[in-house]
Amino acid sequence: MPVVTIDGPGGSGKGTIALRLAQHLGWNYLDSGALYRLVALSAMNHNVEISEERQLGRLARELDVEFVPHGNEPVTLMDGQDVTGKLRTEVVSAFSSCVAAIPMVRSGLLDRQRAFRQAPGLVADGRDMGTVVFPHAQLKIFLTASAQERARRRYKQLKEKEESVNLSRLLLDIEKRDERDRTRAISPLRPAADAHVIDSSEMGIAEVFQEILRLLEKHQVIRKDMLS
Repeated sequence: MPVVTIDGPGGSGKGTIALRLAQHLGWNYLDSGALYRLVALSAMNHNVEISEERQLGRLARELDVEFVPHGNEPVTLMDGQDVTGKLRTEVVSAFSSCVAAIPMVRSGLLDRQRAFRQAPGLVADGRDMGTVVFPHAQLKIFLTASAQERARRRYKQLKEKEESVNLSRLLLDIEKRDERDRTRAISPLRPAADAHVIDSSEMGIAEVFQEILRLLEKHQVIRKDMLS
């Protein structure tokens, strides 16, 4: 069964593109970042500290989660409760980046991520989809953008939700998160050797989407009639 991976730093647009591509193709979709956010949220709910690695690994293995299709964004249930809105908060995002650096958490989620590979195909987004989780994927994309542009996008999102936000602080948080992701010992953020790198700093969603469709056709991952 074919797999397309879309990796990249936070705010690069990989989640939006991956979901749109999965819907276009009628394939399954894996938001691996949501799994790490769920572990982080579960740890916060159970007062588990970042230093308690064994406990965090157990939470990852025993995570009771379900993704329910709903429009452009699946509803995420944890322990039967809708936690979709909580996953994108800045505090959960920051904690999930720290949690993702813990080997016991990553190993605890590995089989769960690979189980998403089901017919007719899978589009998976994250930070190590093409390097670790699906190293033999038929097409690998590494979607990036400048830290400044990613901070601007996040600022716009939060403002639209009428949340109090500071652009300079967002930029600093993104730069710190990038550094953690790039330098962690296990599964650091980097393009796979055979990945196609796309810089979306000056590209819209439609342009990125069309470029990926072009690559799908070029590499004959799917039939040409599925692209229209």
